[in-house]
Amino acid sequence: MNDSQIQIQSLNLRSLDTLAAAMVRELPSPLVIGLVGTLGAGKTTFVQALARAAGIDAVDVTSPTFTLLQTHRGAIVIHHLDAYRLADDEEFLQLGVDELFADEAWTIIEWGDRVAEVLPAETLWIDLVQGGDQDTRDVSFRLTSGTWDAAIQRIQTELGAASR
Repeated sequence: MNDSQIQIQSLNLRSLDTLAAAMVRELPSPLVIGLVGTLGAGKTTFVQALARAAGIDAVDVTSPTFTLLQTHRGAIVIHHLDAYRLADDEEFLQLGVDELFADEAWTIIEWGDRVAEVLPAETLWIDLVQGGDQDTRDVSFRLTSGTWDAAIQRIQTELGAASR
């Protein structure tokens, strides 16, 4: 297993939109993303940025903590889930996630670490951590296979060029 991690530090909200646009351009469907971060780290804000990049009205993207699943359609289809309130892996599986994983869409799971055991092996893990101030985030991509290494490197390069 090729375990690698790529970090992008001190992203402000404008840079978050640039990151999201690059991800929508570079990453394929289907894709499963496990979002990890504490309360307030910006998981839903990040999904809103991805939605904007895909031509989806970000106002329609809210935290699915109580609805558990929302689907949004744009340049890509985004299935947005939240595992925060789920009791266990079995409850997560009862949502029909196997069908979502097979769909030509991005399935994004906030609090994905709570159901990591039942996510596909090729899940792209994204950790969000509040940066040095309230308006910045450090973003880490964890890759357990080499599938997206090149795409993530291109995204990182594009972000570096955009910040100059």
